[in-house]
Amino acid sequence: MAAIAQHRGAGSRARRGTDDRARRGAGLVPTALLLLGALYCLFPVGWVLIASTKSPGELFTTPTLAFGTGFLGNVTELFAYRDGVFWLWLGNTLVYAGGGALLSTAVSAISGYALAKYRFPGRTLIFNLLIGGILVPAVVLAIPQYLLFSEIGLADTYWAVLLPQILHPYSIYLARIYATAAIPDSLLEAGRIDGASEGRLLARVALPLMVPGLVTIFLFQFVAIWNNFLLPFIMLGDDGKFPLTVGLYTLLAAGANQPSLYNLILTGTLLSIIPLIALFLTMQRYWRTDLSSGAVK
Repeated sequence: MAAIAQHRGAGSRARRGTDDRARRGAGLVPTALLLLGALYCLFPVGWVLIASTKSPGELFTTPTLAFGTGFLGNVTELFAYRDGVFWLWLGNTLVYAGGGALLSTAVSAISGYALAKYRFPGRTLIFNLLIGGILVPAVVLAIPQYLLFSEIGLADTYWAVLLPQILHPYSIYLARIYATAAIPDSLLEAGRIDGASEGRLLARVALPLMVPGLVTIFLFQFVAIWNNFLLPFIMLGDDGKFPLTVGLYTLLAAGANQPSLYNLILTGTLLSIIPLIALFLTMQRYWRTDLSSGAVK
């Protein structure tokens, strides 16, 4: 009997070992797929990094993944190109992305909070219209927006790029969902009983609780506006108001006749990524897992 029990125990351990190996083997498949996806996404960034280090003579003569020796020269030439127009484009992009993201976040916070915590006629209809607005591609609205801004004399101005970015249906949707989950109705009722006004409740109770969600909205909007090409391309005609996306595109178009500009384009593309990385690393500490971390103290 002891021998039989020992044999059964050994068989059970062997089966458990086989099951563990099978589970580990099955877990390698999604891990490998994630690594392939990461490589697929990061390869263009890596290529831009490598290509920006090459001088004009090295760009088309050296192996694709071989580093060059002209990075500092490329940066110097880029900053000096047309009396430093790259800095002007960078400043314009910061105005569009920073100002647009801040205004959009503020509008989204107030709108989402109102849709989540107040009952008023037409609330459901407004929310459904916002959901419908998410499904409308931006390219469909670009020409009508240009015609409207032309009628009121705002085409080819900073406002023509800023104003369309302020009201963003998806950001309002996110703010509404986050406000519903993060702000307890009982907390607002307690504040009203204590005599707090609606504005004070918004400023002192609701917004601190919504900070993680608002940071997410700000980052989404900042990145979207920073990378936006179509809207400023249609709205703007003065290259002194161009953001980086449109400015670098003009260099690309000129590169057909001046191949040396390709190095400036690649270097400018690399430098344009750095602010996004810095912003993400700076603001990620505001993402909190505890929804009540901003509660009234």
